[in-house]
Amino acid sequence: MADEELFFGADDEPVKDQADNSSVEDAAASDKVSAEGAASGTEENDVPAADADEGAREESKADSAASDLEARYMSLYAEYDNYRKRTQKEKDNLYADAIATVTKEFLTLIDNLDRAVDGAKRSDETSLDKVIQGMELVGRQAQDTLTKIGVEEIPAERGTKFDPNLHDAMMHVDDDELGEQEIAMVFAKGYKYKDRVIRHSQVQVAN
Repeated sequence: MADEELFFGADDEPVKDQADNSSVEDAAASDKVSAEGAASGTEENDVPAADADEGAREESKADSAASDLEARYMSLYAEYDNYRKRTQKEKDNLYADAIATVTKEFLTLIDNLDRAVDGAKRSDETSLDKVIQGMELVGRQAQDTLTKIGVEEIPAERGTKFDPNLHDAMMHVDDDELGEQEIAMVFAKGYKYKDRVIRHSQVQVAN
């Protein structure tokens, strides 16, 4: 009691000195709030960093996938371009082989035509029959050559029924001897290869 200081107020009553601890408590509370805020701030800063890393990884995956897709596309394009060139080359070779085969079959025919022309130039009235026989022989040889390569003559004799798929009507005529839409005359023979018409028969159609 000796060490206590007494203060006298308005009523002259002694009042004990109570240490003002409020400032200390406020400072402690402030430090606690600051510490909690700092800790909270650290956690909040960690979240965006994690999101940024995840975004970077996703972007890297997307770039890798795009690169792989581009590489696959370029590989596929190169493969298709090679296939196209190879196919075109094979097609050209097949066409060249077909031309060579057909031409070879007609070379003998051309040789015989040349001989027939030379013979006709040296012929006289007494050898006319031989020239005709030679031309007929060349004609039969031409038909045989077409048969060897698979080309057939389209039937178009007089009286044959007109077929627009095979015949080309050049003109019409009235003919009592023939029925309706029958061939009266053939101007040029037609030919076909299997089911493909090479040239339609050019005919005159009756009635």
